[in-house]
Amino acid sequence: MSVAARLFHGLSDPTRLSILLALLDGERRVSDLVAAVGSSQPNVSNHLACLRECGLVVDRPADRRQVFYSIAHEQLRDVLTASERLLALNGHRIDLCTNPYMDAPAAGRNDG
Repeated sequence: MSVAARLFHGLSDPTRLSILLALLDGERRVSDLVAAVGSSQPNVSNHLACLRECGLVVDRPADRRQVFYSIAHEQLRDVLTASERLLALNGHRIDLCTNPYMDAPAAGRNDG
């Protein structure tokens, strides 16, 4: 799988995408993200670890008990905001798409 495909695969997870969209407004604590995403603290923390390991978010310790997370690169912010604009224009077509390739995992496809 190409690096670009892995990036977009990582962004396709609903929880990770929700976290990143919540971070568009600026840095947030885990507790803020839990409330914004509507998931459990362990789940949000695991997804943040994944995003941090991949270099998509950075953390900033505020004190012993609080860590703030933010988007690591302005380019990711650009991708997310451009995606939101594209979905505003064309999201209804994507939502109605019935092509089985749209939802099938890449590894499960028979492209050849």
